[in-house]
Amino acid sequence: MNKKIEVKDDIYYIGVNDRRTELFENLWPIPYGVSYNAYLIDDEKTVLVETVEARQAGLLLEHLKEVLGDKPLDYLVLDHVEPDHSGSLKDVLGAYPEVCVVGNKKTLGLIERFYGFDGIFLEVKNGDRLDLGGRELEFYLTPMVHWPETMMTYDLKSKCLFSGDAFGSFGTLDGAIFDDEMDAERYVDEMRRYFSNIVGKYSGMVQRALGKIGGLEVGAVCPTHGPVWRGNPERVIGLYDLWSKQEAEEGVVIVFGSMYGHTESMADRLARLLVEEGVTNVYIFDASKTHMSSIISYAWKYKGLMLGSCAYNTGMLPTMDALCRKLAVSGLENRLLGIFGNYSWSGGGVKSLETFAEESSFEVIGSSIEAKSVTEQTDDEKLIALAENMAMRLKA
Repeated sequence: MNKKIEVKDDIYYIGVNDRRTELFENLWPIPYGVSYNAYLIDDEKTVLVETVEARQAGLLLEHLKEVLGDKPLDYLVLDHVEPDHSGSLKDVLGAYPEVCVVGNKKTLGLIERFYGFDGIFLEVKNGDRLDLGGRELEFYLTPMVHWPETMMTYDLKSKCLFSGDAFGSFGTLDGAIFDDEMDAERYVDEMRRYFSNIVGKYSGMVQRALGKIGGLEVGAVCPTHGPVWRGNPERVIGLYDLWSKQEAEEGVVIVFGSMYGHTESMADRLARLLVEEGVTNVYIFDASKTHMSSIISYAWKYKGLMLGSCAYNTGMLPTMDALCRKLAVSGLENRLLGIFGNYSWSGGGVKSLETFAEESSFEVIGSSIEAKSVTEQTDDEKLIALAENMAMRLKA
């Protein structure tokens, strides 16, 4: 039994935590779990905003009943149809068969295909309003943030913005739901990892969405994952604006793939040289150990990126290859790229990285460095030059 958790002005948080799932979307590690956020607006007409993933349907209905009591549920707004938010749709319809589902044209098509939906549906277009008696809801279509049907719902009375996956974060809500009752900075790294791996590809569409809501007075940001931002909503909006503009901090992320340590030693040498050039934010990651979602999150944060691989069957080490494939489709832009690696007996690692660089939008710094088995004096001179060039471009 939970006490009612009020966001503000008769809007209640009724979401759930998931600490059991290991891979979000069966791809991304979530060591701190994730929350699935849903909200209940208790007005003359009642509105459930979002559901939760299917395995948590019973808990959602329990929370809903605690707030709603014996009142009917009039509307269910689906800002996003991805199954972690619409998975309980059939359960809600079973408990409240007269509820009217609210969404846009693409929402209807998706719920028909996912769930065989044939219930009551209200289609809304951009700028449409829904009168609840004591307040109005206004709808903003924000396609491809990050699915084609995504939209946001704005309550004109409370100034709450229900934002779907936008402004979301990995991490469960451990007692504290709202940013004004926690140290919300604890979520920023996981929020950036969420953004960079799931939403970042659609940064241009995020900027369009921010433009649509830019004139609104936002009293609270209510996303589908992570904290509800009612104390300082400008903070989370600002972060999404920063990341979707691809603006980065001064620093270098060095990622290597190495079987026997020779390429790793080049990464260590580059890191030391960069620090000696005055670069204070330098991070080294082993692509065979650190999950690519964390590497991409750091690459989103810092301007410099250095990639190194040994040769493996005339190509890159497979873990580096996987990382480069993900980087190629991540939407990351405006980065400075340095390339290094080890020829071993066949070569191919550095050549493959150069092919990746040619197909990317990154600015390649200096010449690639490919050591022959062990690093020699001439290789070290090239590492020094690469570090100097990277530091100079970072500070330019």
